[in-house]
Amino acid sequence: MTIMKKNIYLSVIAALFAGFTLTACSDFLEPENKTAGGKTADDVFGKDATSLLTAAYSSLKSYGFSTDLYSRGTDLYIHTRGKSVSDFDTYTFNTENGTISSLYSNVFKTINLSNGVISYAGADTQLGQEARFLRNYGYYMLTQHFGSVPYITQYINSADKNFPRTPLNEVYAAMIEDLTDLYNNSSLAAQSHTGKASKQAVAALLAKVYLAAGWDLDTSLGSAAEGSYTVNNTSNFSQAASWAEKAINGISLTMSFEQKWSPFNEGNEEEIFSIQYERTGFPGDIIDGGHAMSGAFGGYYGAYDASGIKGASSEDCQSQKSMYLFEKGDTRYAATYMMVMYNSKKDASGIPAWGNEGYYAYYNATDTEKAKMAICKAYFPYYYTEAEVQAWIDEHQSQLIADKDVYANADVRISLLTLPQVTNWIYVQDNNGNAKWTKNKVSISDYNAQTSNGACVKKFDDAAADFTNKSNDYRDIVLFHVSDMYLIAAEAYLMAGQNAQALDKINAVRGRAGLPALASFSAYQPEYTTTGSFTIKDIDLILDERARELYAEGHRWMDLRRTKQLVRYNIQFSEYISSEAAMANNKGEIKWYRPIPANEISANTGINNEDQNPGY
Repeated sequence: MTIMKKNIYLSVIAALFAGFTLTACSDFLEPENKTAGGKTADDVFGKDATSLLTAAYSSLKSYGFSTDLYSRGTDLYIHTRGKSVSDFDTYTFNTENGTISSLYSNVFKTINLSNGVISYAGADTQLGQEARFLRNYGYYMLTQHFGSVPYITQYINSADKNFPRTPLNEVYAAMIEDLTDLYNNSSLAAQSHTGKASKQAVAALLAKVYLAAGWDLDTSLGSAAEGSYTVNNTSNFSQAASWAEKAINGISLTMSFEQKWSPFNEGNEEEIFSIQYERTGFPGDIIDGGHAMSGAFGGYYGAYDASGIKGASSEDCQSQKSMYLFEKGDTRYAATYMMVMYNSKKDASGIPAWGNEGYYAYYNATDTEKAKMAICKAYFPYYYTEAEVQAWIDEHQSQLIADKDVYANADVRISLLTLPQVTNWIYVQDNNGNAKWTKNKVSISDYNAQTSNGACVKKFDDAAADFTNKSNDYRDIVLFHVSDMYLIAAEAYLMAGQNAQALDKINAVRGRAGLPALASFSAYQPEYTTTGSFTIKDIDLILDERARELYAEGHRWMDLRRTKQLVRYNIQFSEYISSEAAMANNKGEIKWYRPIPANEISANTGINNEDQNPGY
């Protein structure tokens, strides 16, 4: 395939000229055709740094959510009901992968817009300080996915094409220097819960950068398959713990996990930085002007317009490890997954009710109303017994009805999600109106081949979602929050050799979830099963706690790459990877990073094929 010389950085300007819609632009413009009518960015914006900053914040939406990049190729998610396995699950993506190219160009779009603000407004103005934070967030994302990248601090609005990769240690050092100055000397607000840069957000980003630098620069890999490593220096880890403590800022985890993720409690005190969405006043097509997080991470429950249940695709469902990740008593399970779904009455045309009935009744109906509503689906985790589920069925018998002439879901389905077999209770009504309960056990593979196969993630549900399965989620996408910082601190303390402090932070997170404190790292014994030589290490407690606390938030791939457990976890838990070789090229180079896109190598005269990441 011949790749034409195109400049990745000019896509920034191109996206802005395209009606100033601020949507993601995955195409690259040739230098000789870089703008409409030969205009420059200055012609469009003048030197309006405020508009550029707005564009920079909005540009985060183009990569705020991606199951391909952030969730797949890990231990927590599988595809069910025959959904295709992606290149990200099997590590067969290459340098021409469009999703990876879009991530690269979209993040550089944020960086260039931020540099534009700094160029026009000055680095030390309020606008410039916010832009510096966004630029550093962009570089954090690039370093986690690509490693060494060109570090650019000038605003590019020309056809300049010479940008060599900057050594990773220099990128980290530049980020740390800039962010530290922002925290110590800027006029940023101490906190912001409305998606603006703040000193708390700067501290959170510094904690993540120092932690990543510690792993990337100060540890040596032993065996990828065993996830072994040697710590050569602890100074970056100590700094990461210190900055995480500053980001925590004395905030205790007193809010329930359910309340923390309630759609009616956005911008709460635990939120540090988020990508903002607003349904009211949205200028475009409100039906698909949001994002799709609420429809990810769930089974297929029938067509939304026939079932009254939100649309989900059977992609990125619970893996077997995820099914056994939460132990009994952990309140995060019910706050993460929708365990009970309400039935919806049909109108004369057969269209189900929406909002106050069906799936969204969970949010929009009162407790009194829900106590009388028909239930169509319920999912119980492995630690329930069949007797306990049967007792729940008996208690809710009056709600477990499915009149085909009245309700959208004619068959009530109750599932106990256990291995190796799932137990199903199904209330079936035949064509003559006769109904009966059947109980059966099916293998997990047969269960995953069915519809209504498992609990869906509810953390991102928008209670005001319209009657659609499109991108109609207007919940803010939370990037940094306080309990994440507790676990960042725990990981940093562990790597710095301060196990007691690490355990204190872990126990604070577990305590909010209703779990007993662990007396030591070795006291942790997960419920999921492992095979072969896989034994639980101290880092596994950190990663499992992050899996529970941050499930489906988009951290998992970066967490496993950073901690050098990516290969080990895939071999042990992935249904799609069975060996280290499956994650490497034919020379045995492991794909720890994403490939530098072929477009960039073709366009950027400062990079050539020899600069490509190992594995490609």
